[in-house]
Amino acid sequence: MQRQRSLLALIVVLIIAAFAVIFTIPIPLGLDLRGGSQLTIQVKPTAEIKQITEKELEGVKKVVEGRINGLGVSEPVIQTVGADKILVQLPGVNDPEQAERVLGGTAQLEFRKQKSGTEPQLFAYQASRAELKAKQQELRTSKDTAAIAKNQEELQKNNQAIAELFESTDPPLGGQYLENAYGEPTQGNNWNVALRFKPKGGELFAELTKSLAGTGRGIGIFLDNELISSPSVGPEFANTGITGGSAVITGRFTAQQANDLGVQLRGGALPVPVEIAERRTVGATLGKDSIQSSIYAGIGGLALVLIFMVVYYRLPGLIADISLVIYSLLTWACFALLGVTLTLPGIAGFILSIGMAVDANVLIFERTREELRAGKSLYRSVESGFYRAFSSILDSNVTTWIACAALFWLGSGLVKGFALTLALGVAVSMFTAITCSRTLLFLAISIQSLRKTELYCPNVPVANKVEVAQ
Repeated sequence: MQRQRSLLALIVVLIIAAFAVIFTIPIPLGLDLRGGSQLTIQVKPTAEIKQITEKELEGVKKVVEGRINGLGVSEPVIQTVGADKILVQLPGVNDPEQAERVLGGTAQLEFRKQKSGTEPQLFAYQASRAELKAKQQELRTSKDTAAIAKNQEELQKNNQAIAELFESTDPPLGGQYLENAYGEPTQGNNWNVALRFKPKGGELFAELTKSLAGTGRGIGIFLDNELISSPSVGPEFANTGITGGSAVITGRFTAQQANDLGVQLRGGALPVPVEIAERRTVGATLGKDSIQSSIYAGIGGLALVLIFMVVYYRLPGLIADISLVIYSLLTWACFALLGVTLTLPGIAGFILSIGMAVDANVLIFERTREELRAGKSLYRSVESGFYRAFSSILDSNVTTWIACAALFWLGSGLVKGFALTLALGVAVSMFTAITCSRTLLFLAISIQSLRKTELYCPNVPVANKVEVAQ
């Protein structure tokens, strides 16, 4: 009995926590529900790069992410599709032509020389940019489009002001001269970013570093005309510059920051053309209609299931209904905590998982009825019902998880959303169907007035009713 009370206390705590999460963390809506634009970007090979590999695709994806951040889009979805495509979903963006103009070009990487006497201004502008970017992250969660647009305008002005503090070399040292860039560890937990130039790029880089060595001015590394790093050059390189075609960007980076910067530089350095292969727009009205229809379908289906369980299984059915409500709350809270972007197929997966949750209770209650009709006591029948049904429940859920894993691994976009919500729902249903239903059912058995056989199984032989009552 003490164990049942502890489990009951755990269930109550989880319900309270679920309500707290649901009311404090909103679930982001996908493109099909919120409306917006979807672009498929085709990455094309060149004479130098004849085959697009995962490395090139990753670099282009990183550049696309940076450009989308420049659009001020909240909760975009960016993922690779196949070996040479990138799928971009922009919820809330109803002008795909604007996104196409921003995304449809090769990233521009350039090394520039800082102008004399601009050190104080650069420090002030970089501090201001850090504040604007921090504010940008806060605004995206608030979904205030006007404030996001104003913040983005201020960021663009800041980037332009920073760019004016630097000047191009003659000839310009651009990404076409960069061969590779990658993060490498140093002492402690710090990381650097290593650069390797092509022969001509190595010569230009040596000249650039020679002119800046010991001056306190930095090398401006610009990606899409935005400064991403400005390392300085030590006075020991004043005579020859940094030779050998290699360099290191130091800046007390974390491993993630160093790797991200390396990916950005590789993406900017690659002369890989891209084009918009497909463009699609989803209206906000369609999204609202989909949400409304899904809610009606979900409530209607859930109501029919709840009524059926009470009518057919009586008291155990009522307990299953309570567990089903708990299941819905916990699953919705998990969606919010994990940041699942809710799509129409995702809602379908959630509704389908409700049916899976009821299926487990049906197996348990049918086993319980078999035990009661065989003449066992109520307590033993319930205990045996859960024990005998567990293997069947586990097998069915494992096979569902295997199907979800295949859909998530091989599918893309909306298919992944369906697989994720279904798999998560099935996992929570294991807890509610077994732990919650079992705890509540044994709690009901402990109450004298709820030990009547008719409440659990109709048409039990009279002889068995006497034994059950005992």
